[in-house]
Amino acid sequence: MIHLKNAENNMKKILCLLLLLITFNSNAQLFKKIYDNVFKYSSVYAAGNTSNSFETPRKDYFVRPPADGNLYDVPQVVDVTEYFPNDYRLGFGIRKLARFGYENKPNFYNGTENNIALSAPTAAVKGLEYLFHYEKERQRGDEFENSRYFIRHTGKHHIVKAEQRQAGNVGFKYQSAEARLRLPIGNKFSISAGAIYRTHEQAFGYNPIEIWLNETQTINGQEYPANYWYELGFLYGYDDIYFTEEDEFGNERSDWYWIDPAGNRVADSDLEFRNTVFGDLMLRYNNEQWDLLDAFGEVAPIVGFDFYHYQNNFWLHAYGNLILPYHEYLKGDVDFSYLNRNNWGKGGLRQDAKLEQWQDIQGGVMFGWKLWKTIGLFAEAEYVKFWDREIFNTNFGINVTLK
Repeated sequence: MIHLKNAENNMKKILCLLLLLITFNSNAQLFKKIYDNVFKYSSVYAAGNTSNSFETPRKDYFVRPPADGNLYDVPQVVDVTEYFPNDYRLGFGIRKLARFGYENKPNFYNGTENNIALSAPTAAVKGLEYLFHYEKERQRGDEFENSRYFIRHTGKHHIVKAEQRQAGNVGFKYQSAEARLRLPIGNKFSISAGAIYRTHEQAFGYNPIEIWLNETQTINGQEYPANYWYELGFLYGYDDIYFTEEDEFGNERSDWYWIDPAGNRVADSDLEFRNTVFGDLMLRYNNEQWDLLDAFGEVAPIVGFDFYHYQNNFWLHAYGNLILPYHEYLKGDVDFSYLNRNNWGKGGLRQDAKLEQWQDIQGGVMFGWKLWKTIGLFAEAEYVKFWDREIFNTNFGINVTLK
């Protein structure tokens, strides 16, 4: 009996060991498959830079009377130049982006690369591509966070992509997700069509201060401004004080001088206040009103094309995306959306106004031609128009290699 029990226990141990080996082998194969499909040929990087910050070519100075003197004693000269700490950028990420034949592979990745794969509808190769990048930077003493997360899967008949981009130094934040059907036509040309969902935090086409100044009221049948421009100063604690003065020739003048909430005199007349302080108050008011709005999200149909021809001595890559004028907002207040960008006027939003659709476009072309072994031409251009933002970049030239 004892031998039978020992044999049974040994058999259980062997079975458990076999099961463990099988499980380990299965997991190892699974991990290898995940690695081959997701992480193989990707690059993990961390990089940064530092440089001198901006400095004015000439210093700024201010004069003030000595502590125990008066306005007409020898003044103290004070350096009031604004100095900034060094600028820097520190980023890290992981990337797996296929390069087109005309793109040079860098020796090291630092996160500042701008691959065409991030803009062109169709990838250089089929399969999974991605970029996950995060960085912090400082410019003129102000610190910002930047990020770009991009993932796309391209197949023979489909394109699925999601993207998030943030540029802190310009207050830009953008998210999108799209799915398209793709139709290859030959080996070099393809077209695609589908739907795209995009978000934007800024209320493009909505100017709060303009609307506030354009509000009207009717009194005894006469139309008057509901908000006079100078009342914006009152909203932020500024006050105007009426005065009358006479110069040495007996000429009399009257106006309003302005003081800030702390009682400091900031302008000697309405005109000076409007030309100086008022501009900052307008910006402050707009920012406060924009911050009250929720982010926007809209969906629209999208179509695109891609043409790619590459040889060592000649290449042409052209692509384009057109977001059609059938936008539907799924998130955010439609009254303040881009659909109403031209519907604001005196009295606020016109109640009988119709929502105005629009179309956005993104396109680019890359061209290169080696005329001879020593002479080559190249040209690149990209144009992007999203909402009321336009970006246009060109790069062109001629290379002559001397031997």
